[in-house]
Amino acid sequence: MILSSATRKLTIGLLIFGLSMIACDQKKIQKDVLSEGEKRHRDYIRKIPGKDEHVPEEVVAKGEVLIAYAGCYDCHRIDKKSKGPAFIDIAKRYPIQPAYRDLLARKIISGGYGSWGNPVMVPHPQISMENAQTMAYFILSLEQED
Repeated sequence: MILSSATRKLTIGLLIFGLSMIACDQKKIQKDVLSEGEKRHRDYIRKIPGKDEHVPEEVVAKGEVLIAYAGCYDCHRIDKKSKGPAFIDIAKRYPIQPAYRDLLARKIISGGYGSWGNPVMVPHPQISMENAQTMAYFILSLEQED
């Protein structure tokens, strides 16, 4: 089907108009959801309640070294979000308990996604469970330094 030049221009104009109306509606919806006083930054740290257990200083020190050698700093930083969440934000979310140490250790080994938005953490199957637990203890200990 061949359209005349005028018909094509009218069709393109209507398409652009329709898309701009959709965009305006989306902005209005966002304004309705966020009132003037609300922050636009979402708090992505959903703190899990629980008491922190003591972690020996030598375990924390070993975990810090393991993280450096494993290349974790390629995607993470201590105090600010990079490709992945900041280690301090992970520490703020989870209490220092064996269950969460093991959860994080399994994520270090198996990888994962969705806990911190869209970033995907690649698996690290070469890291032993014991070393991953030590690394997790280092990360969890960072909240106490804050």
